[in-house]
Amino acid sequence: MNKSSTPIKVMIVDDSAVIRGFLGKLLENDSDFEILNTAANGQIAVDRLKKDKHDIILLDVEMPVMDGLTAIPLLMAAQPNVKIIMCSTLTTKNAETTLKALALGAVECIAKPSTTQDMYSKDTFRNILIHTVKEIAGIRNPIPQAAPTSRPTSSTTAPTSATPATSRPAAAEPQNSTAPTYTSLNRAGKTVKLLPADKGFSGKPDLLAIGSSTGGPNALFALIPHLKGIQIPVIITQHMPPTFTRILAEHIQQQTGITAVEGEENMPLLPGRIHIAPGGYHMTFKKNGPSTVIHLDEGPMENFCRPAVDPMLRSAVKIYGQKIMTVILTGMGQDGMLGAREIVAAGGRVIAQDEATSVVWGMPGAAALDGTCSAVLPLQEIGPWLRKSSLRLV
Repeated sequence: MNKSSTPIKVMIVDDSAVIRGFLGKLLENDSDFEILNTAANGQIAVDRLKKDKHDIILLDVEMPVMDGLTAIPLLMAAQPNVKIIMCSTLTTKNAETTLKALALGAVECIAKPSTTQDMYSKDTFRNILIHTVKEIAGIRNPIPQAAPTSRPTSSTTAPTSATPATSRPAAAEPQNSTAPTYTSLNRAGKTVKLLPADKGFSGKPDLLAIGSSTGGPNALFALIPHLKGIQIPVIITQHMPPTFTRILAEHIQQQTGITAVEGEENMPLLPGRIHIAPGGYHMTFKKNGPSTVIHLDEGPMENFCRPAVDPMLRSAVKIYGQKIMTVILTGMGQDGMLGAREIVAAGGRVIAQDEATSVVWGMPGAAALDGTCSAVLPLQEIGPWLRKSSLRLV
């Protein structure tokens, strides 16, 4: 969003006046935001949303009169296109509630500071907050396309020209008329060049890697049931804070019947098990004798995230080489794009969720526009594609 655009209209909903003031100051220091309203509970928020149109609502979980979970359906009924971001403290109860909120229609969750020291001694929360709100409000903005440095060499990869992140990318021109293309249904004139069917490893992979962010939990719940019977390890990086990723693993196992765990240091990757990167750590891998085990990396954030998809993919490809199948699901930003390049360069394969079924076509869109995808599919078709075309479970 540029400075000449209409500011992003935000409502802050929290029963704590201190938190409302803190969040408001962080956003008001950036001219891209306008704090249109604040509210101490969900009922006040619903009443104010009926009067004023907002782009973003920062919504607390626990509040008197009406909590965040109760408020979501009413807020979305009052303004169906409003984007709701849950702001929660890192407790197991709040993580459970936040996952329910995401299922009801909230698009993202962020962990708010729990102490005064956290609020005022670090810039990390401010950076994450501003980046998250801008990305989600920018759903209507062009998807950034990265310069083609380190792109896998192929006469069929496209597009080949760099486009600044703030300008609309030109449609990718096919360089090989016999190669398949994917045309976005939502953005007229945009064509994504797919890699030809014979490009990349076509046998059964040794690892399935999945990256997701905004809208990711619901996408995972839709995809993972198709993985029943899988005989290779599954690794997932979903952008989430600590505690939330453990609850996500528990919910995945409860809802799908597939064993799912939050990754731990030196935990082996086991066939048929889902391993989820823990909040606060990049999930990477190392060899321990014949086994591949998890190494948790507390290094710098990448793409404003920790865990991030790129470090997971970079590390995995060093061990598994071409025998990796990668899926990039809905999410903001472009995390996973650089890792996908390395997967394809090693001979592995990448597919991405399409724009129409993504909450935000940032991550999958970046990979698709970068020319590394073998397929770009609606969410409901990804699982069947994996079973028939890659994992060969049927």
